[in-house]
Amino acid sequence: MILKLFEENPSPKHIQTTVENLKNGGIIIYPTDTVYSFGCDIYQPKSVEKIAQIKGIKSKDANFSFIFSDIDQVPEFTRPFSTTVFKLMKKALPGPFTFILNANNKVPKIFHSKKKTIGIRIPENNICREIVNELENPIMSTSVYSDDEVLEYNTDPELIHEKYKDVVDIVINGGYGENEASTVIDCTGEQIEIVRQGLGIIDGYI
Repeated sequence: MILKLFEENPSPKHIQTTVENLKNGGIIIYPTDTVYSFGCDIYQPKSVEKIAQIKGIKSKDANFSFIFSDIDQVPEFTRPFSTTVFKLMKKALPGPFTFILNANNKVPKIFHSKKKTIGIRIPENNICREIVNELENPIMSTSVYSDDEVLEYNTDPELIHEKYKDVVDIVINGGYGENEASTVIDCTGEQIEIVRQGLGIIDGYI
């Protein structure tokens, strides 16, 4: 199924359809402020495993992130972090950044890694934030990538649907996506460190 949603005013009916699907263990592909991503309810471990299989990785080795709709939701799933980190996130989010923070025991076990960290995303995209609001908990995020050199697979939702329609339940057409991932910032050590430079520019924030 492919659903057309407009970022400025996403259809409440389509949002509700998507949320009901997620609650029932469904897998979606949805737009962010960077690339299109696979997603599921973080409390549906079988769905998390299926997404890992789709991407050809083991869930315990994956760097899946959580999509939040607001920064105030983040402390529920993380260990306490510094005022400096909070101020940085407050300035940068919503935006094309992934912040790595220390996870607490409210993070579902399937996401527990040896590092015990969690990736935090609050995209500047109203569609995915509305889904999270309606679901009332974060959704998992991992980028859709191409296994060939046809870049349109990453950016054109119609082509993404054509490629993945047999393995996901819903593809949300929110218009063309970007072809560059988020900037990843590790905030778990003594120093804040950029571990991957992506679409987000952090200069001036740190």
